[in-house]
Amino acid sequence: MNNLSDIGVIKEILGRHGFTFSKSLGQNFLINPSVCPRMAELSGAGKGVGVIEVGPGIGVLTNELCKLSDKVVAVELDKRLLPVLDETLKEYDNIKIINADVLELDLGKLIAQEFDSMDVVVCANLPYYITSPVIMKLLESKLPIKAITVMVQKEAAQRMCAKVGSRESGAVTVAVNYYAKPSMLFGVSAGSFMPAPKVDSAVMRLDVLSQPPIEADEKKFFSVVKAAFSQRRKTVANSLSSGLGIEKSEVIAMIENLGIPTNARAEKLSMQNFADIANCLEKG
Repeated sequence: MNNLSDIGVIKEILGRHGFTFSKSLGQNFLINPSVCPRMAELSGAGKGVGVIEVGPGIGVLTNELCKLSDKVVAVELDKRLLPVLDETLKEYDNIKIINADVLELDLGKLIAQEFDSMDVVVCANLPYYITSPVIMKLLESKLPIKAITVMVQKEAAQRMCAKVGSRESGAVTVAVNYYAKPSMLFGVSAGSFMPAPKVDSAVMRLDVLSQPPIEADEKKFFSVVKAAFSQRRKTVANSLSSGLGIEKSEVIAMIENLGIPTNARAEKLSMQNFADIANCLEKG
């Protein structure tokens, strides 16, 4: 098998296939040999488990996933990489490459067709520019997946894994915690990639919850979260008033009644606080 962590080997393979990196697709290929084995192992990949990989690149992580799992389905947007993957993954018979945009795929249908009765996990080195859209699609689609292990920009991982109610939290923090239990696994330096990005990365895992940690109408809950974080520098009373089109005096009375300080900002609210507000609005 080719050493896909060797820069010389990578350049030779890519050169032979006439491949050049695309900035618009956020292509940075891993060359640190210790990252992918560790990432694959921590993802939950194993016997009886099927894996969905997004953006396999030249197949460095894919190789490790194929070693561990019964079946891997890798979704690759760039058709120029298909012949490269045919070469780098030729020793495995448990891999299927799908040339498609993961954001347009019916992932529920894919899982039903490809994985039968297997447990399913997602493992991917995500391009920075599609990090949030991909993660939120995976979570919002309520797919039969156990966990999502992804490498993303370090700052994005820190935001998603922040504690709800802390200064680092944001709307995406609340959204992730509504659907999953996030945990930061390990950091990955910029020098681990070719070409090297300008920022460091981190690997995080989201263990998908069977049900949300709070009780509230989902649509109303997220409308509250979105409005609350729409103007981070303002108090939650001001943000909710302008974001939801409700008189400020009504909002103040409501949050006071719920025991929320009227001068609190959105990042200080707990999941239950957001749920309580949503439930109050639902009652009218």
